[in-house]
Amino acid sequence: MAKNTDLHYLGNRHLLKRSITYFSPYKLRVVIAIIAMLLYAPIPPGLAWLTKFIMDDVLIGKNIETLKLCILGLVALIVLKGILQFLQVYVINTTGILVLKDMRKDLFDKIIRLPMPFFAESEIGMLMSRIVNDVVAVRQSLPSIIMFVRQIFTLIALIGTIIYLDANLAFWSLIVMPIALYPIIFFGKKVRKYGRKMQSELSGINVVLEESFSGIKVIKAFANEIRESIRFNIENKNLTKIIIRQIFYSETSSRTMDFVSAGAGATVLWIGGSKVIDGIMTPGDLMAFMVCLVQLYEPIKKINMANQQIQAGLAGAERVFDIFDSPKIRIEDEGKNILEGEFRKLTFDNVKFSYPDTPKVAVDGVSLNIKAGQRIAIVGPSGSGKTTLVNLIPRFYDPQAGEIRLNDKPLKSYTLGSIRLNLGLVSQDTFLFNLSIRENIAYAMESCNTKTVEQAAKAAFAHDFIMEMPQGYDTIVGESGVKISGGQKQRLTIARAILKNPSLLILDEATSALDTESERTVQKALENLMQGRTSIVIAHRLSTILTADRIVVMEQGKIVDMGTHKELLEKCELYDRLYQMQFDDSSD
Repeated sequence: MAKNTDLHYLGNRHLLKRSITYFSPYKLRVVIAIIAMLLYAPIPPGLAWLTKFIMDDVLIGKNIETLKLCILGLVALIVLKGILQFLQVYVINTTGILVLKDMRKDLFDKIIRLPMPFFAESEIGMLMSRIVNDVVAVRQSLPSIIMFVRQIFTLIALIGTIIYLDANLAFWSLIVMPIALYPIIFFGKKVRKYGRKMQSELSGINVVLEESFSGIKVIKAFANEIRESIRFNIENKNLTKIIIRQIFYSETSSRTMDFVSAGAGATVLWIGGSKVIDGIMTPGDLMAFMVCLVQLYEPIKKINMANQQIQAGLAGAERVFDIFDSPKIRIEDEGKNILEGEFRKLTFDNVKFSYPDTPKVAVDGVSLNIKAGQRIAIVGPSGSGKTTLVNLIPRFYDPQAGEIRLNDKPLKSYTLGSIRLNLGLVSQDTFLFNLSIRENIAYAMESCNTKTVEQAAKAAFAHDFIMEMPQGYDTIVGESGVKISGGQKQRLTIARAILKNPSLLILDEATSALDTESERTVQKALENLMQGRTSIVIAHRLSTILTADRIVVMEQGKIVDMGTHKELLEKCELYDRLYQMQFDDSSD
């Protein structure tokens, strides 16, 4: 996947708009949070006015009735403040969690439907980071925006109050405000920059972790624990440096505003204190003014904090919406025809295919007809294009030239689901989910009973070893089937294919990784699977395909010859050489 994302160059408005659209299903919640925000804004000035009355009328004027009213007002304002803050923070944050759920679902749904070339070029750890980490930053966008707007309303209310109390004093206290706003702009850009770097570095760590844990057997086999530890430490140190820089700019921003607010407070105390001494201003007015001023710079700090969260959210949004919006990342194309009924014919017509960014042609002008009921074998040296050719049938990849037709219709005209559900694929790279044996066999079926699962297992010669397991069919096989042997895994994948009951079967060197004893058992299971089906068999061991109706010989992406085993021994030099090599090896 391209490392330079198109969305890096889009404006904040686009990213914010895209982020906020995810909150639209929760309009009522957002409205409640906004109403709570608007009702909260007058409370800080109200507390300042209470301070004025407590100072002038209660402490100086000795008015007990005013004291009672002030106490009631203070309690009422604090309770209301708490309720409104709870409503706003709880409602909008839980809404953010719901948005996080929706966004992760949409992102996973998009990624899981992307074509195979995307996964071939992408790092799994990076994709995991997009779904797990980056969306967390995005979900903060609207809560931070509401926080930003709430503080602006509070700021306006407080500024109005201090101007009303003393316009001249307000002028001296507000003259330094532009200096306080500067950190919001300057440090916000820095936080955005390092937030983007942090998300990228988190992806790097996920990639290392995913590769290390998935390849733990190889790591231990080569005693490379130290090398992998060094590799992880490099990524970890890079991430730590970025986070430290981000904290530095965040804290520098906050301390700068502390210095500015301290300077403003000192100015107000000097000028206002002089006015109180001269009798121009009451102590209550000065205290109310000071309370407003203290609260005035608190919203500016929170605006700065909200801005930092918004910038961090935008950094995550760039990476998330790159997956959603990039024209280079599109889900698999499919037709509208549904493949129904029996398989009749498969035709390759001068098909050519090359992998992205690879000059070598993997499949070069292949033409081949496969009819219902035939058993077609494909042989050839490594790198001859055998697996690539069969991977074009389920449309894991699409040819750049030529055409593949299924039942005399272009393969691209069918829906992907109908093609793949009517096709069975068993390869040497077996994969089992970390589920029970029963669930792995029944993976192709939305619902099936125990009897059906057991019948498939018996046909795959898997039932006996399953019953020897601690929990039988309910035994968890571990990640990628780590708890069972290679031959057992292969028989479970065959049982899964039998249960799927495909009309066309592809066997891609299904026994090449097995020992002789396991191969014999698996070969019997494969014979059961191929019974009555059209089969395409890629074989490393030629002894397994001697009875094929037709053997296709490939070399360097091309078909060099085809025929029965007997015919090819007589007319195809490459096939004869491959056969003799295996015959000589087996006789040693």
